[in-house]
Amino acid sequence: MKIFKQMKPFYWNERKRLIISILSLTCATGMNLMYTKLLQFLIDDVIVNEKYELVLTFSFTAAGVIIAKSGMQYLYGFTGARVGNKMVLRLRNACYEKLQYLPYSYYETAKTGDLIARMTVDMDAVRNFIGFDFAQFINMGLTIIFGSVMMLTISWKLALLTLITTPILIWLTFRLDRKAQPAYRDTRSAMSQLSSVAQENIAGIRTVKSFNGMGHEINKFSDKNERYRNKQYEAAKTVAKHYPVIELMANICPILLLIFGGMHVIRGSLSLGELAALFSLTWLIISPMWWIAFHINKYSQAKASGERIFELLQLETSRCMPERTREDAAIPINGEIRFQDVSFYYKENSSTPALLHFSLVASPGSVVGIIGSTGSGKSTILKLLIGAYKIKKGEITIDGKNYDEWHSSDIKQSIAPVFQETYLFAATIRDNIAFGVDNPSDEEITQAAMKAQAHEFISMLPMGYDTVIGERGIGLSGGQRQRIAIARALIRKPKILILDDATSALDMETEYKLQNALKDELAQTTCFIMANRISSIRHADEIIVLDKGQILQRGTHQDLVSLEGPYRSIYLSQYDDSIHKHNHLTLTVEGGEQ
Repeated sequence: MKIFKQMKPFYWNERKRLIISILSLTCATGMNLMYTKLLQFLIDDVIVNEKYELVLTFSFTAAGVIIAKSGMQYLYGFTGARVGNKMVLRLRNACYEKLQYLPYSYYETAKTGDLIARMTVDMDAVRNFIGFDFAQFINMGLTIIFGSVMMLTISWKLALLTLITTPILIWLTFRLDRKAQPAYRDTRSAMSQLSSVAQENIAGIRTVKSFNGMGHEINKFSDKNERYRNKQYEAAKTVAKHYPVIELMANICPILLLIFGGMHVIRGSLSLGELAALFSLTWLIISPMWWIAFHINKYSQAKASGERIFELLQLETSRCMPERTREDAAIPINGEIRFQDVSFYYKENSSTPALLHFSLVASPGSVVGIIGSTGSGKSTILKLLIGAYKIKKGEITIDGKNYDEWHSSDIKQSIAPVFQETYLFAATIRDNIAFGVDNPSDEEITQAAMKAQAHEFISMLPMGYDTVIGERGIGLSGGQRQRIAIARALIRKPKILILDDATSALDMETEYKLQNALKDELAQTTCFIMANRISSIRHADEIIVLDKGQILQRGTHQDLVSLEGPYRSIYLSQYDDSIHKHNHLTLTVEGGEQ
């Protein structure tokens, strides 16, 4: 029950409804026990004594008990559902909030399908247990206790003889819990993997179809589905091994009662009505024991689900930066960035650095271009700038103040990244551009789109800025998605703008227009441009050439292109000066002949 004690903050606010639910079910159970006394009265006082004038009174009494029991059952179901739903509402919100603050490193290995399963399937298992099964556990205990007391008052010898198998039943149910718990934990894990495969396939369906990978994906899903089936089979087999024994032990009780109780009736030491009442009480007591295996099964599932949920809730959140208090005033950021001898490894025991002895100074309003091959460390610089990772060697400062000393709200309000992998939400273009900004005006949205060279193609869409785009921007070209992402960054009016290969899908003409539009707009904004194309960074105040996390060259475009080195090699491979010279010579010769 430890895991449900941990959940107490999420359901304890609803304790009044929980108590009402339990009391309602207890009253309904008490009325069930009343049936036995009514049955005894009917047989001994009405039928045996032939007092048939009491039949009407008996009928109205029985009807009243049934109506009252129905009302209690309704109250139990209604309040139990409210408790479960309110608890899951808080629990799901807490999990979603946790997901927002988990470090970037967590999402590099986390499976989307697994997280969705924890937020849906696991939540439902916990809701059903807290809202309904928990009350049933208490109800079963009370039924066994009160029913046993009533049996003892009728005939203590028959009661003890009838309930002789009870300890065995209890032992079997706890043994079932110990065996079923690991099996259901494996089942939940298999379901998460199955969900991950399905989610990944749906998200990448265009790639799957383009590369004719439908067969491979079907086989992969079938394998995971088969694994889930096997885990379900193993869990069912564990339960099935225990159910027959539990049922056998439960059925022995009424058989013993009929044999020895019948002998008492024949001898006249027990009335027929008392035997009928004992028989009815026996089933009322044995039935919960019979069903306790089912509820233990539900408890095991809920416990496994609760562990998976709290495994998520107990994860350590992202780097600790001080949050702003109401008394603090916002400190404006000017945009001076310093990396001082920064070395960074993604894994502590790794021998390959993502950055090694990296240093730079970017003054407010300057443009820093960073170029290098894939894996050179460009994206790592972006991740460090947005606080995705905490460095252990070197120092990063903003306006001379250590990065970790800034309020997280100041950092987030002042930095706007445009990632290499553009992500757009399944919403309108207007909402995508305005994301993260409180109530921007239509003019601000349009201005941001114009600067990002997106206004023209947006205006040509049937619904313009109100056009709803598909998940991840499906329906738009790569260049269109990038321009919307840039507009989303520009509307924030950041002091530090980071473009991580953000114009790779733009044609040269659009990129040139974008650079000109940003030149005046970002005069007071520190801009970092990570790119593979020299055209994206040639206008930068300083260009850094990276390779394997180390700086190979730095300087302006004119300085670097005139020096032998990697930058000049990249420039020649992209612009191919020899072809330009050849074409120029050909035109000159042809002009002379004319």
